[in-house]
Amino acid sequence: MARAVTNNRKALNTALAWLVGLMIFFPILWTILTSFKTEADAIANPPVLFFFDWTLENYREVMERSNYARFLSNSILIAGGSTILGLIIAVPAAWSMAFVPSNRTKDILLWMLSTKMLPAVGVLYPIYLLCIQLGVLDNRFALVVILMLINLPIIVWMLYTYFKEIPGEILEAARMDGAGLKEEILYVLTPMAVPGIASTMLLNFILAWNEAFWTLNLTSVDAAPLTAFIASYSSPEGLFFAKLSAASTMAIAPILILGWFSQKQLVRGLTFGAVK
Repeated sequence: MARAVTNNRKALNTALAWLVGLMIFFPILWTILTSFKTEADAIANPPVLFFFDWTLENYREVMERSNYARFLSNSILIAGGSTILGLIIAVPAAWSMAFVPSNRTKDILLWMLSTKMLPAVGVLYPIYLLCIQLGVLDNRFALVVILMLINLPIIVWMLYTYFKEIPGEILEAARMDGAGLKEEILYVLTPMAVPGIASTMLLNFILAWNEAFWTLNLTSVDAAPLTAFIASYSSPEGLFFAKLSAASTMAIAPILILGWFSQKQLVRGLTFGAVK
């Protein structure tokens, strides 16, 4: 009887998980389906879910109107650059917090996390003026640095939690064998924390890829990523939902594919050290 209750509970938990997953994914599914509709079907009332005249016209018009490859390359450079630069800074920082004894570590981590609570618009004006003064407005490198600094607290926090799960005795043994600080981090610590580092990279890449506030305010043409590509389809003439959905689908498709193929690594990294 007890086994039957356990199986029923597992089935209920599985059903609830699928329900929550479908609720989260439904807006994405709706966007993808709308991208294949005509504008008339996109605004039909009641809404049409599957039974409509499928068309690729929206994608053709989007490709003719916009230089998708340029927006895509900017997104890859900005998201990838901010992720790599963030790791270069965060790995030594997280190492020092995890393995160098200090009574102030928790205070420093909380202070870093508190910077994420500041509304972005509160610092937009000084950063905007600073970019103008330095001549880096609408510049990819400037966005790389800004997005790296925005996501750096999260990167350090995540790497710190992963590094804390690694026994310090292993690093001490490496030091006794003559390993310096560089060798300790590169050849001992980093290989042991590959799952955590990989999931941190993926999460930071997604956050940088989806960042809209800073990219819309600090770019115009040259450094505009896919967020600006989507925003360009909200015009004074009105909202064209089918074309907007096609542009959105093209913008999220690369990150969806990346997430799909990296899901096992992401789950493994996010649960790193959770099971002893």
